Amino acid sequence: MSELKAQSVVEVEARAKLGQEINDSVFSFSELPFQEYETSKYLTELLEREGFTVDRGIAGLPTGWVARWTHGSGGPVIALGSDIDGIPKANQKPGIPWREPLVAGAPGHGEGHNSGQAVNIVAALAVRDLMKRNNIAGTLLLWPGVAEELVAGKAFMVRDGVFKDVDAVLFTHVGSNLETAWGQPMGTGLVSVEYTFNGESAHSAGAPWRGRSALDAVELMNAGWNMRREHLRPEQRSHYVISDGGDQPNVVPSVASVWYFFREQDFAKIQNSFDIGNTISEAAAKMTGTTVTRRIIGTAAPRHFNRPFAEAVYANIKAVGLPKWTADEQAFAKLVQKNVQADKQEGLAVELKKLEPPLEEPKSGGSDDIGDVSWTVPTITVRYPANIPDLPGHNWSDAIAMATPIAHKGVVAGAKVIAMTTLDLLTDAKLRGAAKDYFRNVQTKTQTYLPMITPADKPAIEINADVMARWKPELSRYHSDAARYPTYLDQLGIQFPTLNKPAESGGN
Repeated sequence: MSELKAQSVVEVEARAKLGQEINDSVFSFSELPFQEYETSKYLTELLEREGFTVDRGIAGLPTGWVARWTHGSGGPVIALGSDIDGIPKANQKPGIPWREPLVAGAPGHGEGHNSGQAVNIVAALAVRDLMKRNNIAGTLLLWPGVAEELVAGKAFMVRDGVFKDVDAVLFTHVGSNLETAWGQPMGTGLVSVEYTFNGESAHSAGAPWRGRSALDAVELMNAGWNMRREHLRPEQRSHYVISDGGDQPNVVPSVASVWYFFREQDFAKIQNSFDIGNTISEAAAKMTGTTVTRRIIGTAAPRHFNRPFAEAVYANIKAVGLPKWTADEQAFAKLVQKNVQADKQEGLAVELKKLEPPLEEPKSGGSDDIGDVSWTVPTITVRYPANIPDLPGHNWSDAIAMATPIAHKGVVAGAKVIAMTTLDLLTDAKLRGAAKDYFRNVQTKTQTYLPMITPADKPAIEINADVMARWKPELSRYHSDAARYPTYLDQLGIQFPTLNKPAESGGN
């Protein structure tokens, strides 16, 4: 095994250029949730050229797909997944440590989801070649997290059986260190739901008494929820946007919608918050003489990660170690931290985080629909150091490093860990057995998966279609051209590291 892993490192390093091209290309597409068409086309065509069989449009997701490659028969199925979508209004030139978008107002990879598929594909190709040479039986299954920024894709994949024959899921996510975890990590699960109120239009000045304002109902619901929020657990998180506030002020709004995220730390508490929201919506409708319907946009189960898998990954993390950062890379990272007024301005990580037991009382925070997968099959998440620590998250600044040497080195480090761990899972039946034992007798002993979507629910694939239609023509001018340029920074004419703004020219 040690020799196999050493060979996997060589195979990954030989594909570092491919990892950079995948990372930079996906960065350049800048696609929002449910609209990852260029990204999926690029990735699936690449995988098909490498001999994978691709099924497209899975689980009702036009940008969803599964790519399979099998050697021999009877071996385990190892699934490698990572998200692919971006963030609204997060467009940013890579390698520029201050706010400077390529296309002002457009979407961008303001979290770093452009990098995960590069990690997985490089690792999978390295392992594929080793499986051939060493006659290792098994199946590699690659898949994308569609619309993760709306936590609106993976529950549909789980419901429709994408993972039914999978033995293990290795999920990758951009981070600023090389790490993993087991048990329940910090964070929450959630239900994402849009409430739509229907009333009656009227002339707002001429005959307002003849109208029934759907917007009034939205505002009353929000007021009611904000009053109730005070009397919920401090660990809950909830937020909303008015997704449709009416047409124009002189028409009483006959239709208005509000979109909520209800977050909590276990299935029962999520359902309780959802029930309260439903009650308040119905009360707001009665108060305004309107009616209300609701639509689930997405859900995320509270995450729970597999201990034996995490321990195997951590052994490989220690063997790989963090990238060797240059002085220029550290200076660049510290400047970015300074410019966003980060609490810590210490640059890139130089010490690995330890694998710690989960907190007895996990802290509240964000959600990820990998949680739904984690209650279906033994799963872990591996974070790799492709971004700068202590940035705001979901912000243009989180895109700065994501097509630079920092991200490229992080992708290679992550791919080495994933390749080594995939070999562990393919060849070690005891490890797979221990993982299943933990899943059955620890994780699901007292709590089982509670799906929050029904067979009738469908993915909200129309979301962001109008936004991408607006921005795609201009964004397409900046799509990566790896055939002509060594890197995306070269294509954009950006010197790395850029540490000083050019002097502004003056005149008389």
